[in-house]
Amino acid sequence: MNELLKRKNQRLKEFDYSKSGYYFVTICMKNRKEFFSKILNNESILTEFGKIIEEVWTNLPKYYNVEIDQFIIMPDHFHGIIIIDRTLNKQKDKEELSKSLSEIIGKFKSFTTKKIRERLKDKDEFQWQKSFYDRIIRDEKELYYIRKYIQENPLRWDIEKNNPENLEI
Repeated sequence: MNELLKRKNQRLKEFDYSKSGYYFVTICMKNRKEFFSKILNNESILTEFGKIIEEVWTNLPKYYNVEIDQFIIMPDHFHGIIIIDRTLNKQKDKEELSKSLSEIIGKFKSFTTKKIRERLKDKDEFQWQKSFYDRIIRDEKELYYIRKYIQENPLRWDIEKNNPENLEI
């Protein structure tokens, strides 16, 4: 319980994270275990577990008022841009569609954990790190640089893997 009290809230105070907008997220594997891909020739080659991450991420628009933009699945973390668009008219229950970023990422982490653990003998071998990093993308220039950062992430793998503070832009 004390651990929960010590954790700082990563979200911006007073901001409505269910509001339409572009959001950059980074989600890491617990203990930064290399699990999702291998970097070969500056390219991320997905493992079977990385393919699960990709499938679940790209299918989020089926369940929520979101669009998926640029993303990359790295060996021990994931970067993606997700666009929440409350104006999208889906044929689903409006309440289910209009989730906040935290709720959507929570469902993403929960569903990927379930699917990955189905394929593991040792279920505890896979865990996401608690919480996730997010940034509200404020303008086109910032969107451009974040997309570039995502695209070039495999190029920087050898530098960043030993410096986790570099994961955040």
